[in-house]
Amino acid sequence: MNKDKRYEIFRRLRDDNPTPTTELAYSTPFELLIAVILSAQATDVGVNKATAKLYPVANTPEAIYALGVEGLSHFIKTIGLFNSKAKNVIATCRILIEQHNSQVPDNREALEALPGVGRKTANVVLNTAFGQPAMAVDTHIFRVSNRTGIAPGKTVLEVEKKLMRHVPREFLLDAHHWLILHGRYVCKARTPQCGSCRIEDLCDFKEKTID
Repeated sequence: MNKDKRYEIFRRLRDDNPTPTTELAYSTPFELLIAVILSAQATDVGVNKATAKLYPVANTPEAIYALGVEGLSHFIKTIGLFNSKAKNVIATCRILIEQHNSQVPDNREALEALPGVGRKTANVVLNTAFGQPAMAVDTHIFRVSNRTGIAPGKTVLEVEKKLMRHVPREFLLDAHHWLILHGRYVCKARTPQCGSCRIEDLCDFKEKTID
């Protein structure tokens, strides 16, 4: 894999989807933050079903905090690990109210200090809500980066750093959305759809499928 191949990969992904975004439903940075916290080990579809019921009732730190853990759990009980997620969300809301004037902070240190927010969640919020170049490496991005050769690495952090270094600057803001979608719908874990892949000829994967 070289810089010319990487450029062409992202050029094609951009041509196919010029304005990619998260598949989580949200309308404010706070709604996005809560959705991403809830999405750990859960599907975006499942989270969207839960927040579609929650957000019309409570979509601010004060409103969700007022629900309490038990009240919030009622709305998110269909999501895995909902008890611990409810506790984290309520604690996060309290911190946002007390320390951040009920606003979602736009810096990594403050975000990662919130309960239930790790590096990946912070990266999603920084990128999607605040338009900052950041790479939220999930299982899809980790797989695609290694399989294609775009940014191989043994750890999530290693892959993240390589992507930040190797993705051409003009594609950096949207790159993680393209990679997630590519991994979710084309470069799947068990059966990658190489035969219908737009970047098959640029990919370093040796065990390509014919479909």
